[in-house]
Amino acid sequence: MQNSSQVTGANAQISRWHQFESQDAINQATLQHILQAANSAIAARGSFSIVLAGGTTPKQVYELLRHADADWSKWHIYHNDDRCLPVDHADRNSLMARQAWLNHVPVPANQIHDIPAELGPVEGAKAYAETLKGVGDFDLVLLGLGEDGHTASLFPGHTWDDSVDAFPVFNSPKPPAERISISARRLSQAREVIFLVTGAGKQEAVDNWRKGVAIPATVIKPEAGVDVYTFGVKVS
Repeated sequence: MQNSSQVTGANAQISRWHQFESQDAINQATLQHILQAANSAIAARGSFSIVLAGGTTPKQVYELLRHADADWSKWHIYHNDDRCLPVDHADRNSLMARQAWLNHVPVPANQIHDIPAELGPVEGAKAYAETLKGVGDFDLVLLGLGEDGHTASLFPGHTWDDSVDAFPVFNSPKPPAERISISARRLSQAREVIFLVTGAGKQEAVDNWRKGVAIPATVIKPEAGVDVYTFGVKVS
């Protein structure tokens, strides 16, 4: 069961808010949304492109996806950001997604596009921008929300380069200091965007978002608006 509401802020982002009553409910709703988006995209265009988020709730959804019945040969996987660490480091988003899901389903290896963050922020960002060249609108983008209002590696108080598809991040307020992120402009080039927001620690960020405060999450502005799936925070 869920409650829904819609907010259109002064910054022109359309956000549709969906409250869930349990972690399992938000996980299952996200799973079904992803599978439906994939089926629709494959039927319409012959392939499905999804941008993954890191974090606990996405990991739980990925663990469900590994058991799903899908046409994995048509899936193309990207990441919204990653940390500049070795490929086998436990804090890499790409490693988490592979261990939870992608190592267990037959998505072709050349259709899984990890951010090469092990190259360092500058060279890795250049390489990922090259990977994204020629890729049209993403079918579905998954994003999280930090307690400070950040999403991907778009942090409050930082500037980011929207002239490129991927950019280097330095001095991140969350370790490690060096990261790579897809730009806000490129993340907004999507048919659908879902934010997964769970935990009482996100309450201030949610309140600010709904009041129209310009937190980083509000700069993601796809034409169709964004869906925000929440559990454990109050949405009034």
